[in-house]
Order: sequence, then C-alpha cells, then structure tokens
Amino acid sequence: MSEVAGVREERPSGLTSAEVARRVADGRTNAVRSRTSRGTGQIVRANVITPFNGLLTALFGVVLATGRWQNGLFGLVVVANTAIGVVQELRAKRTLDRLAVLNAPRARVTRDGVTSEVDVGDVVADDLIGLRTGDQVVADGEVTAADGLEVDESLLTGESDPVHKAVGDEVRSGSIVVAGSGRFRATAVGADAYTTRLTAEARRFTVVRSELVAGTNKLLRWISLMMLVVGPLLLWSQLRSPDTDDWQEAMTGAVAALVGMVPEGLVLLTSLAFMIAAVTLAREQTLVQELPAVEVLARVDVVCLDKTGTLTHGDIVFDRLVADGPHDDLHEALALLATAPDVNATSAALAERFTSATWRRTGGVPFSSSRKWSSVDTDGHGTWVLGAPEMVFPRGGPLSDPAADLAARGNRVLVLARADSPGDGTALPAGLTARGLVVLAERVRDDAADTLRYFAEQGVALRVISGDNPRTVGAVAVAVGVPGISAADEAVDARTLPEDPEALADVLETSAVYGRVTPQQKRAMVGALRRRGHVVAMTGDGVNDAMALKDADIGVAMGNGAAATRAVAQLVLLDSRFAHLPDVVAEGRRVIANIERAANLFLVKNAYSLVLALVVLVSGIAYPLAPIQLTMISALTIGIPGFVLALGPNRRRYVPGFLGRVLRLAAPTGVVIGLAAFGGDLAIRALDPTGGRAGGQTVATVVVLVASLWTLSVLARPLAGWKVALLAGLASAAVVILAVPVLARDVFLLDVTPQRLLVGLAVGAVAAGLVELVGRFVPRPAHD
Repeated sequence: MSEVAGVREERPSGLTSAEVARRVADGRTNAVRSRTSRGTGQIVRANVITPFNGLLTALFGVVLATGRWQNGLFGLVVVANTAIGVVQELRAKRTLDRLAVLNAPRARVTRDGVTSEVDVGDVVADDLIGLRTGDQVVADGEVTAADGLEVDESLLTGESDPVHKAVGDEVRSGSIVVAGSGRFRATAVGADAYTTRLTAEARRFTVVRSELVAGTNKLLRWISLMMLVVGPLLLWSQLRSPDTDDWQEAMTGAVAALVGMVPEGLVLLTSLAFMIAAVTLAREQTLVQELPAVEVLARVDVVCLDKTGTLTHGDIVFDRLVADGPHDDLHEALALLATAPDVNATSAALAERFTSATWRRTGGVPFSSSRKWSSVDTDGHGTWVLGAPEMVFPRGGPLSDPAADLAARGNRVLVLARADSPGDGTALPAGLTARGLVVLAERVRDDAADTLRYFAEQGVALRVISGDNPRTVGAVAVAVGVPGISAADEAVDARTLPEDPEALADVLETSAVYGRVTPQQKRAMVGALRRRGHVVAMTGDGVNDAMALKDADIGVAMGNGAAATRAVAQLVLLDSRFAHLPDVVAEGRRVIANIERAANLFLVKNAYSLVLALVVLVSGIAYPLAPIQLTMISALTIGIPGFVLALGPNRRRYVPGFLGRVLRLAAPTGVVIGLAAFGGDLAIRALDPTGGRAGGQTVATVVVLVASLWTLSVLARPLAGWKVALLAGLASAAVVILAVPVLARDVFLLDVTPQRLLVGLAVGAVAAGLVELVGRFVPRPAHD
C-alpha cells in the first residue's frame, strides 16, 4: 500500500464467498423493494377493502334480509369490479416488475479479489463497493480509498455544495458521486442503513400530483358526507311513505337511493386506465415508476431538456486536435487524462484515440459539472488542465476566438493547458498556458427534429439547458429546429443569469437555449418555471441533472444515464430515445380525457340519484327505482360504456380544471334526469292510478334509460364508427330487456305495458332534449 498525492492506493480482496453466504443467511443484506408497484397482498387489500365496498356489502346484506334477491345484483357487480381490478393490477405488476428488475441499479463489489457487478439488493454488510462519477451510494459505509472523491448529499441534507470525501470519512446511501472515484466498506445495509430503501430515499420529497386522483378523492369525500346525511333521513321517509306496504319495501327504496349515489367504479376505472397506460408504454420501452406520472406528463407545458444524450446520441468521439507546433507532449497529457479514475464520456472518447501514456500520474483534480474542467499532475512534466475554454481562461486567452468559431459549428471544444505546478486543492493552477484545442463531435439524433416539432405543434414550450458552451448548444438547437432560436450566438450564457428567482423566470419566459448551466442553476430554473405556474418536465442522463429531475413535476431519465437520474425519475426511457416522449404525452392525454368522460357518466348517476332522494324526502312518495333496476341502468349507461371509452383513442389536449368541468356538466344533467324520472312517475300515477308502485318504477326506468343513453351519446362525440356501434349495442340490450317478459318481470321487476312504455319514451325524449341543450351550453373541451 502506498500514498500518492494524499490518495490511499490499495488492492483489497474483499469478502470471501463463505463470508457473503453467512451474511445472506443472517439477513444482513441490502435488499430493497421495487417502487414500481405494490405487493400482491397490498393490491388485494387496496381493491377489496374500500369504504364503498364496505357500504355496498352492508347494503347487499340488507337487501338479502328483505328476501328480494334480485335487488342484490349490485353485490355481484362489486365482486366483478374488485376481481377485475385485482387481476389487471397483478398483470401490470408482473410486467412492470420484470422491467424494473432488468433495469435495476447495480453495485460494483470486490469479493475474493475480483470486482464484479451485483444487484443493489445483493450487497451485504462489510462489502467493498466501488464508486465513480454518476453513481448513487447504495449503503452507509466508510471510505477506504478516494481519488478526488466528491459527493452530493443534497437528496439527504438539502445542502447543494458537493462534499469532499477522504479515506475514513462516512458516506450515506442516497447521496450521489459528482466527481472522482473511490471505494467504501458497507457498515450498514438494509433496515440498518440511514436510507432503508435507495430509491425511496431519493424520492422522499417527490410526490407526483395527479389532478385525476385529487379530483376523484375530493368527489368521494363530498359524496360520502352527503350519504351520511341523506341515508338516515331517506330510510325514515320510506318507512312513513303511504306507498310502501311493509318494512321490506321501505328498506329496498332506501338501499336503491344509496346504491345510486355510490360511484363504485370510478376509482377502479381510474386505476385501471393508469395501469393499462403504463403497460402500453412499457411495450414502447418506457418504464413508468409512478403510475400517476402518465397523467402528469399530459399536463406538461414546458419541457426542459439537456443537449447531450437527448438531442444528440451522447456517444461523443474525438474529432481533432488543434495546436501549433509538436503534439507529442499533448498526446501524452491527453493519454493520461483519458485514464483518469473518474470515467466520463470525454475521457472515454479520448481513451479510444490516445493510449499508452509513458508519463506517471502523481495526482490531479477530477472533472465535475460545476467546475467543468479536470486536471492531472505528472512526475516532471507539470500539471495539465482540460476543460471548457471560458472556465479555464475566464478572461479569455489566445485560443478563445478559434474555440468560439468551432463551438458555433456545433462542436464540443475543450482547451488543453499546462502549468508548472498544481493548484491549491480544487482551484485552477496559476500560470496556465493554452497549448491546444480538443475538438469532440456529437451525432444529432435523427428523430430529434420531429420530436421537437411535435411539442411545438402541441403548444409545449422547450428549454434547452446544457453545461456545454452556449454556442455549441445553440448550433445544435438551430440544427434540430428548437423554436425561439435562429442562430447559435442567440443562446444564453448561464453565467450571466440573475440569481433572483423572479428575474430568472423573466429570462426563461423569453429565451429558449442556455449553455454553461451548472447543476444548481438547472434546479433553480426548474423552480422558477414552476413558481410561474408552469408544469415542468425535465429530461436528463447525467448526474448533473439528478436534482433538477427530482424537483420537476415529472422527471424523465435516459436508460443509459447515471444511476442517480434513474433513481429519482418517474419515467425512464429504457432505450434512451427522446422520440418516445410524444408517445408518453399522447398516452397521458388519452387517459385524462377519457377518464373525464367516464367521470361525467358516474357523476350524472350520482346527481340524479341525489335529486330523486331529495324529492322523495320532500314529497313522501316511495323511491321510484329499485336496486335491480339501477344496477341494470348503471351497467348499460355507465359501467360498460365507461370502461370502453376510458380505453379508447383520444388525442384531446389537456385542459386544466378537470373537477369543475365535470361538475358543470354532470350536475345540471343529473338534475334534468332526476326530475324527469320523478315526472314520469307522477304522470303514470295520474294516467293509471291502479298501476301502483310497479307502474311508476317501470316508467322511471324507461325515462332514465333514454336520457342516460342520450347523455352517453353527447359525451362520446364526435361519433366514430366504433362509438356508434357501442351506442347501438347498448340501446339494443335495453330494448331486449324491456321486450322479453321473463327478463323485464322476473329479473328486473318491471311491469311493461304499451301505455307505460309510451309515457316513459315521451318523458325520456323530453329529458334527452334538455340534456342536449345542457351539452351545448356548458363549455367543454373538444374530444378526439
């Protein structure tokens, strides 16, 4: 073991296979759960044990106690809905878990003297774990070797400044290596670690806010409160009504009203839509790590994207070396810089061209995205610095002009400079002399222009924020057609940006392309845009993008990016193709637009059930619908069509205000249908006084069927062929039920006569006309 420039070099053998086996047997492993999905037990409990399932089960028991089993059919619907939810989520879980395993983060451990990669969960206590730039620390431990090792602990502490780590220092899981390399010995793993689950800790402050989920939960709370108030009053009213002959009829009427107010399928439908969207995207090489993220991306109005790995392939290659005079010493310096411990894209590109360094490295400063340069100290040949020209020579230098010209053509340009002695710590050495320019080339993605054009057409603003030279970034942005920039020199140098959040937001509203952006600035830019009310998506692949991804409304990581970015992102593009984002946006828009339509159907039923309950309370008559009839109406006008519409195609752009818009349409429509059902009941009582309760229920059922099917036609517009077929099929099913005596009388308790059918159709037609007027006068966004 030797000391080189303060760095302890060691060649440890690590644990033996037997020692690893003993720790595994003792449970001293770093096993973590995938955040992609819930466990099987959680899935079953979440779908079975719900407040509304409990309520409907209790009501089912009440109906069975009355001896009229037909009215308990809604209980079977609850079982079917729950079973569908469990099966679909389990299928989605298997698909997403399989992808999560294939793309899970890995750790480099040394065992039996051999270094290999293992799953994070297979790390055991006392393992020796390697670290390099871009890694996320997977367990707590003590540093045993360090070469310029710097760690960003902001995910844990909130402090954004990198922390230098030396031998003997502690590292904690959840922190990110931003510079240098090293090793540490795991001292606490699994439940004993500071972070028991790596990904969970990385996201501990990240909660994807879904407008659909929030709006649905708010509706459920309101409906629950109404049921608590209306339920007892309704039962009291039915027991006192002259139309009810016994307590069984009174209980049946109260149960019918309460069942009608339960949106039993809305939550299920929302969850299913999210899960099916996630599985659909998985087939397109997009891993959804949090289900509501599908919907959130549909609301995005600003996409912040890095240049490297997003607009370009990210696999940079050495192009040429621009220098006057002999190149031998430059080649030696570049070969040494290429073999530095902190492997990155630049050093990898140099390593393919410059090999077999004969100089001896004695120290150096690793590259970091905040410094934007690295250095190597040599034995007898001085210190060499490689970095961004304007960062190495802030006041300009002899090579500044040619560097700017090369950058304006879209090249990545670095300056190679020499000093006689190292700098102090991580400061630049004094007396630097520019010796040459290293020109690197990047390949622009073929699909980048089409992807950006899609976002521009959809009204989504783009902000390119990169750590590269502004003119380089600007040239690439012009090449791919980023809106808002026509020349490379229009890109903004982030070093000139204000620190005040409001002033920064003002600049962001007007300029589209930024270069020399530090990780802290990326995070500040995302925050400034969000404070202005924008819904921000951030894409990235490097460790310098991790904090901005975490702070954005939606983080999108490239599959070949740093482990840190994949850990904090809600979406991972597994094949690293930015071109998948339009598919993700389209899927999110389909989900939110279709769920809105389905929510309208459910809430119309809740509204007319509430109206009928209030009318019954005031008038003292019996509730005009039986539970079995409401079950049939719900199946034909809500359950079946809601599920089909929720999964159908829809290209509507996202429009804010889901909850208010749904209520503006559903409330008046429900009032119309509820009053029409009551009116039909009164009309048949006047025309056929001997018809009794069965006559009123028959007419009310026909009225609600006609008006509800027309409501469905309004919500399904524009009427494509498959929607017309759906409506025709549902209407035909209703006709069959009313026309076949054994179904109408024995199953659905309907006493159909020509007079009652005509009255029901007439009142239903009037209600349908009023529903049409409501649909035309209530503003709604255009659907597909």
